[in-house]
Amino acid sequence: MKLIKALALFAVMSATAQDNYNLIVGTYTKACASKGIYVYDFNINTLECQLKSNTEGVVNPSYLTVSADKKFIYSVNEDGKNSAVSSFKFNSVTGKLDFINKTDSNGADPCYIINDDKNVLVANYSGGTISVFNKKADGSLADAVQVIKLTGSGPDKSRQEAPHAHMVYFSPDKKYVFANDLGTDKIYMYSYNPTGGTKTLTLKESFSVKAGSGPRHLIFNPNGTFLYVLQELEGLITTFDYVNDKLTQVQELNVTPNLLGGKHGAADIHISNDGKYLYATNRGDANTISAFRVHANGLLQMVQQISTQGSGPRNFTITPNDAYLLVANKNTNNIAIFKRDKSTGLLTDTGKKIELCQPVCLVFSGK
Repeated sequence: MKLIKALALFAVMSATAQDNYNLIVGTYTKACASKGIYVYDFNINTLECQLKSNTEGVVNPSYLTVSADKKFIYSVNEDGKNSAVSSFKFNSVTGKLDFINKTDSNGADPCYIINDDKNVLVANYSGGTISVFNKKADGSLADAVQVIKLTGSGPDKSRQEAPHAHMVYFSPDKKYVFANDLGTDKIYMYSYNPTGGTKTLTLKESFSVKAGSGPRHLIFNPNGTFLYVLQELEGLITTFDYVNDKLTQVQELNVTPNLLGGKHGAADIHISNDGKYLYATNRGDANTISAFRVHANGLLQMVQQISTQGSGPRNFTITPNDAYLLVANKNTNNIAIFKRDKSTGLLTDTGKKIELCQPVCLVFSGK
């Protein structure tokens, strides 16, 4: 009997533990009193949220990435000519972050960061570069082993006067790294060799989107057969078939079709864990999030467009159980929480918010 009770208690404790995740938030730190990176204990069923820890004095860690073993966090420091990339030791149980080191980002204003077992890769927006950093055994970062300088410009002279690398993203099989260049309306596809040193990334091909549209973020569907690219300047989503390592455009539509004459600022794009619905945020004069049904052929059909309950929506994330969606509203200093209907894809504002200075990047990570 005691054994049965012990097993039952263990099962309950395990189930409870699986409900709670670390919600890790990257912020801007110069406009208000942000301390950098924040770690919350977040229950994905009850929405209970408690601050576990935060950094001190970390400058503009606007985007971050967690190592696969959950032992390290890497962030950009988006700070003009002083821009850097930082590494932190991370205790996923307590949420504690300990600074390890930082190194020059080799390009102004890094705005996206990814990692695998060997490397950390960064897109530098103002610098128009892509930088590759080797990881050391203790989680620290070596100086950049490769820096790719993009070239060219686009028709929008106010935003596309030069290359603006806006994202780096692994293909589902990790054979390639895709990079969006807002400044030249191109998506670059690099062959990826994790131990390649100065040739970690080798250009395989590039793909163009509509001139002046400004590609910002992209996402693959869960089985890696379709690629969706979000264009900031014109608020577009372009759908590509991804077959035999080739991209073929099959659809293009607007995330905010009723924004007549208004200013677009499309920001982030994600797909539900079951692959059935896609979402995209739009800043500018919109401040909305749009929901799209994903058909079997990859084509999108809009089903909803609603307010993000704040201004300047940046990154957003979907909870691991697909039940809720959280949006970081940078300008209004809050993270809005929406309930998500798994069958229809529709979002409903829960009225719950996490108040925080200029949130940008939201990442769920297990303990």
